[in-house]
Amino acid sequence: MALPEFASPAGLPTPAGYSHVVGLPPGRLVWTSGQVALDATGAAPEGWEAQTRLVFENVGGALAAAGATFADVVKLSFFVTGVAELATVRAVRDEFVDTANPPTSSLVQVAGLIRPDLLVEVEAVAWRPPA
Repeated sequence: MALPEFASPAGLPTPAGYSHVVGLPPGRLVWTSGQVALDATGAAPEGWEAQTRLVFENVGGALAAAGATFADVVKLSFFVTGVAELATVRAVRDEFVDTANPPTSSLVQVAGLIRPDLLVEVEAVAWRPPA
């Protein structure tokens, strides 16, 4: 079975915990909507670490609904309201992703998310082998 190929080619800057490119063989792609730090009751924890952890738990739940896991993730998109806590966001992310073959990644600082108490939102794209 062919697997995704993660690469960071020479000539590009050294990535900080992500791959520059992932090549995908035939299979099934799974996209999640952006997930924020809201629990099932609509409550949000305080702080970057707690919010990032809940965001990744929510992404994991969305992936599981489509039969995927973080091991299948090939792309993460981050939307953050500030960049001062990127080390915290990365540390929590590393608890969930394969750091030996990290997914491609984009990060955008935004003026705000759907609610003013939310700090981070994450979308994921995953690849599953053909059934």
